[in-house]
Amino acid sequence: MSAVLSIDAGTTGITVTLYDDQARVVRQVESEFPQVYPQPGWVEHDPEEIWRVTERLISEIGTKAAAIGITNQRETTVVWNRETGKPIHNAIVWQCRRTAPMCERLRPHERVFRRKTGLVLDAYFSGTKIAWLLDHVPGARAAAKAGRLAFGTIDSWLVWKRTGGRVHATDPTNASRTLLFDIEKKIWDEELCELLRVPRSMLPEVRPSTSDFGAGIRGIAGDQQAALYGQGCVSRGQMKNTYGTGCFLLANTGTRRISSRNGLVSTLACGPRGESVYALEGSVFVAGAVVQWLRDSLRIIGTSSEVEDLACSVSSSQGVYVVPAFVGLGAPYWDMSARGAILGLTRGSGRGEIARAALESIAYQTRDVVEAMREDTGVSLRELRVDGGATVNALLMQFQADLLGCRVVRPRNVETTSLGAAFLAGVGAGLWSSSDLEKLGAVDRVFEPRMKRKTREGLYQGWKAAVARVR
Repeated sequence: MSAVLSIDAGTTGITVTLYDDQARVVRQVESEFPQVYPQPGWVEHDPEEIWRVTERLISEIGTKAAAIGITNQRETTVVWNRETGKPIHNAIVWQCRRTAPMCERLRPHERVFRRKTGLVLDAYFSGTKIAWLLDHVPGARAAAKAGRLAFGTIDSWLVWKRTGGRVHATDPTNASRTLLFDIEKKIWDEELCELLRVPRSMLPEVRPSTSDFGAGIRGIAGDQQAALYGQGCVSRGQMKNTYGTGCFLLANTGTRRISSRNGLVSTLACGPRGESVYALEGSVFVAGAVVQWLRDSLRIIGTSSEVEDLACSVSSSQGVYVVPAFVGLGAPYWDMSARGAILGLTRGSGRGEIARAALESIAYQTRDVVEAMREDTGVSLRELRVDGGATVNALLMQFQADLLGCRVVRPRNVETTSLGAAFLAGVGAGLWSSSDLEKLGAVDRVFEPRMKRKTREGLYQGWKAAVARVR
């Protein structure tokens, strides 16, 4: 029986997957969509193109499912006209840094944002992106005040389109990424709306992650919370890292909200039945995207899949470090002005060393976040569950285990973001219970650490020195 259709609306493309009642993939189709770079540090998407690609892929699947789950790039911001259903501008993508100056102007209010939202005041999140659109699109602010405009992250946009404009809604995991949502009271906050000059009328209704959103949609979660759910990390203390365009490490902290002192953010995630729980998160802006950079900008590989063979062609990076701060640095640094660099080059450095250093940068950034989580929670990491496209790279996964000094567990289905959305929809529709989640997952490979502690720490100190050079 075909049970659940999962729509994974990612940063670079859409993946639609049909799962059977045992959470096995029946069919999967995917397509990229264009990235728009109006100027350095700015990133946009065409929301209409995202919808067209999604609609086409659903048609290609061609099978009616019992339930639909949506997971999405979270902070990417769409504002559209309620009457016409048309966006007023391209979507501003989570990676975009155009609102960094606005964040600096709001810095005197940072404690208020931190206390209510659990987030740091950064251009990464949605709130300042909404304000930018209202300030820079002619007539937008007046239309918003008149109640004619709607805001949504990509999940809300897809729900609106799929329901023909009948439903304007999101879930707590996406709402908690906007700088406008009080994660203690679980409501849109009037004070935050006033500080960001965002009319409350623009904001979607917040429904539980397992709800009836209309048009067969029974589950929604932001991509990283969906991956946490798909990994079965529904209990306090469980942790996963997703290796996608960026890198996102989340630890389920249960009903206890932990306020980070080390550059992490508190956010909302999903408990066993899709109910809201708290999580600590560290967000790395550039992870898998560094491989795209090797391919598209440096052109030292022809396809992304070639990077592992090239990196394996050398025994080490020979002291070369790539710091991919192309759009600043995320957790735990939150340095919007940092820029990328290749450090440690010698006359003998070549394509292999640079490729290996680029891959290793993903693992180094993950360790930065793990160290911050250890400081905040007092718990040492014994096991890291991993997912996302880059986990197929065995060299990267082994280096990650070596660098952390703990086992790294890769599931059979590394696309746990998609699987998490399917699980939420299945639980929401009553097809599965929360107790089914663990048995529906399966482990593919466990990477055990092999590197000596002295070597590991020496390499990591070299990375810290490299990061210091770009800040």
